[in-house]
Amino acid sequence: MKIAIHSRDESYSVEWIEYCNKHAIDYKIVNCYNNDIIAQLHDCDALMWHFHHALPADILFAKQLLYSVQLMGKVVFPDFDTMWHFDDKVGQKYLLEAAGAPLVNSYVFYSKIDALKWINEVEFPKVFKLRVGASSQNVRLAKTREEAKQLVKRAFSSGFKQYNPWITLKETIRKHGLGETTIWDITKGIVRLFYRNEYEKFSNREKGYVYFQDFVSGNDADTRIIAVDNKVFAIKRLVRKNDFRASGSHMPVYTKELIDTAALKIALDVTGKLKLQCGVYDFVHDNGIPKIVEVSYGTSTFPYKLCPGYWDSELNFHEGEFDFCGWIIDAIVNQVNILQSNK
Repeated sequence: MKIAIHSRDESYSVEWIEYCNKHAIDYKIVNCYNNDIIAQLHDCDALMWHFHHALPADILFAKQLLYSVQLMGKVVFPDFDTMWHFDDKVGQKYLLEAAGAPLVNSYVFYSKIDALKWINEVEFPKVFKLRVGASSQNVRLAKTREEAKQLVKRAFSSGFKQYNPWITLKETIRKHGLGETTIWDITKGIVRLFYRNEYEKFSNREKGYVYFQDFVSGNDADTRIIAVDNKVFAIKRLVRKNDFRASGSHMPVYTKELIDTAALKIALDVTGKLKLQCGVYDFVHDNGIPKIVEVSYGTSTFPYKLCPGYWDSELNFHEGEFDFCGWIIDAIVNQVNILQSNK
């Protein structure tokens, strides 16, 4: 058995390669950008690629390639069930509603007339989101009907940029106050106000739809829960000062007693029902009831190295260090073994 791994800095692949070396799991490095990638896989049983939502080339073909390799009879990570809704909040709305998952009430419209009619019938504030984006990049609070109407009019005219350099610069300055960025980072952010990065150059404007969620008040943090191989771990993420958003705040809290076991169970149940290899969930509490805000398959690894432990499928807590990227490798190895035994 051999696993093909597409290597990229600051991705799961760093941990995957280290885990394979440590546990003598046969692998080889491949380049999914190469024209002959299918040929590169001829002696492999699996392909693993932690593709990124903000890399233009990844966005262009990662899902198509992985699904094609899956159709070849090879195991892939992420597979179709796990990845098709990645960085697509509208797709996640339909998926979670169809699964009967406790999703924060979400509303999507493909007609300006329908959206404006709805606005006149509901209470505000509401949370406005673009379909794409992470770390609250494309999330804002529509406090009034008039603000919501302006967003709708723009959504059905000029649309919205997927990347906003002003918002990114403000976040860089905020994180500098936390000691997480440097003056050089701020300087680069200022330069980006005048020179488009690669993501900006290749991304289209988001238009022709509008997406809102209910604003769930009373949350000073959200809960990020990651489910892999029938195990879960979690952190709380504090809301930014004078803001309502926690995603991307870089203010984690690792106290396990603050994690709602009801949310852990939901994450495990939904992951199983949707057949996800890895489920990354953001939860808020609505009158004490945990509800999902959105779901993904990938995240950064560094915030979770300080987690005090993880919960198993029976919600028993296991204290100590763990390697969730290694869990992904183990699950892929198991999938390959099952596939080969059924041949």
